[in-house]
Amino acid sequence: MESRLDKKLHAYVKSKVTLFLAAAMLIAPSVSFAARPLVTDDTGTVGKGNTQIELGVEIFSWKDTVEDVRVKETGTEASGVFTYGVSETVDLVAGFPYVWSKAKEDGETVFSDNGLNDISLEAKWRFFEKNGFGMALKPGVTFPTGNEEKGFGTGRVTYGLTFIASKELEPFAFHFNAGYARNENKLDERKDLWSASLAASYEPIKGLNIVGDIGFERNADPTVQTAPAFALIGANYAVNDHVTFDAGIKFGLNKQEVDHAIIAGVTLNF
Repeated sequence: MESRLDKKLHAYVKSKVTLFLAAAMLIAPSVSFAARPLVTDDTGTVGKGNTQIELGVEIFSWKDTVEDVRVKETGTEASGVFTYGVSETVDLVAGFPYVWSKAKEDGETVFSDNGLNDISLEAKWRFFEKNGFGMALKPGVTFPTGNEEKGFGTGRVTYGLTFIASKELEPFAFHFNAGYARNENKLDERKDLWSASLAASYEPIKGLNIVGDIGFERNADPTVQTAPAFALIGANYAVNDHVTFDAGIKFGLNKQEVDHAIIAGVTLNF
């Protein structure tokens, strides 16, 4: 029979296996915002008829002591995000995450599994742009393609809306996100979640962006009031107009977030 601690670990795995929705990289003329490895999105769109493919991996680790038991969780999420420009100001974005996750108690594996997480479909609409300042709205929905009993998904359709603002002050750029998600689920989690994040980038030479990110979200666990919070530092480099590589390190600012995660990926534009 599964112990109470096993159940707590399983619930924690479920809460940490979330969609990794990468920011779309702007290739519209006159503005060059940072994208991957940032968690915070920007107002950029790919342009009418253009396609963008973002392939990424995130390797995370978390450890703590729960009821005098040393607990460690590790995992990897591979993601593919596909963006198509419906118009110069509207993108359609689909995300497909696959997760490997493992939990140990005092060195003994108590959970190990992998699977497809819930896939997502979003639309980004940049409704304002002037003098390097832009605003956008991004509604989205996730579909219960993951196995929620294993922690990969919520088991129900969820939906949400994110407000995005970006400002360029060359060679710097700044981005702000504020979001709400209706977290319909079969896991006894909170259903009303909100989040906020702020990111900045610096372009010391053409094509190279040094980036930083900080953010938080309401805890989905109804028994915990502390909001998971993170900070991220990283960089991306555009080899040419079609290929951009990125890497970063994400840190948890409290124990409700993973201790650290290594992020890497590539963005392809057509």
